[in-house]
Amino acid sequence: MAALELDQPKVSRHLAELRKCNILRDERRGKWVYYQLHEQLPDWAKEVVRQTAESNHSYFAEALSKLKAAKQQVSSC
Repeated sequence: MAALELDQPKVSRHLAELRKCNILRDERRGKWVYYQLHEQLPDWAKEVVRQTAESNHSYFAEALSKLKAAKQQVSSC
């Protein structure tokens, strides 16, 4: 959650709503939960997600950079 600068309960609520609307699907592997776009999401909705991601490239790049840094800290412990 630190990479997005959002608190965990807020992110969990949003992910739950996206799952409930069949926008996301989740898969639990051990203690981790992985999310992806639902395979039955209509093409127009996938296009909205794609365009949104492209239009916010700097936001996602910054979040990914923070995530990679956090991952390196954990692996060096």
